[in-house]
Amino acid sequence: MEGSRASWVNTTHDWHGTVDADHLRHIRRTPGDFAPGGPGHLVLEVVAYAADEAASRGGGRCVITLHADGSVSVRDDGRGTDTRTDEHGRVVKKPVMATKDLRFFDLSETQRLPDGHPRRGMSVVAALSEWLIHTNRRINGTWTQRYEYGVPVTGLEPGETDGTTGTCVRFLPDRALRPGWSLTTDDLARWSEHWPDLTVLLDDRRDRVDRAGP
Repeated sequence: MEGSRASWVNTTHDWHGTVDADHLRHIRRTPGDFAPGGPGHLVLEVVAYAADEAASRGGGRCVITLHADGSVSVRDDGRGTDTRTDEHGRVVKKPVMATKDLRFFDLSETQRLPDGHPRRGMSVVAALSEWLIHTNRRINGTWTQRYEYGVPVTGLEPGETDGTTGTCVRFLPDRALRPGWSLTTDDLARWSEHWPDLTVLLDDRRDRVDRAGP
């Protein structure tokens, strides 16, 4: 979609914003409220978006990779994050990482994730991660952007398209959240009951040398 950004309708996020610093600080002040149980909840926040895509398309899949450096990536085969060109010719990605999801904040009732806790959105993951890299593959292009504690530290960096679509979110949870955390195939089986349209696979690389890095 192209045209004036002022004409773009807000659905899940406010197109007029880029970084909501107050929102990110609010999350970081009380991490236990937004990541109950640690990184496992953050993974669920990301997988929930893949599940949304799968439900809208009649099925989909995502792969959760546990990396040797302690980071986690979630890669799906959806349409990719909405990315548009504004009236000035600038490429604009929906601000899913650095602003609040309008569906889940400031409401008394919200969706529940498979762990029983409220869904709050991707900004929780970004705000509580030392770094996060969002790779977004759309039919009209591919872009990557890096965040540190929710704040973008690069612009949208274009990449080569390969005919596929989807997103990959790789993040390193804050050190205070990481001790004692694990993820098993039994967890994934429970998630499948919650999200029947989504096939979730686990790739555990924690015992391998991970050369990709952040």
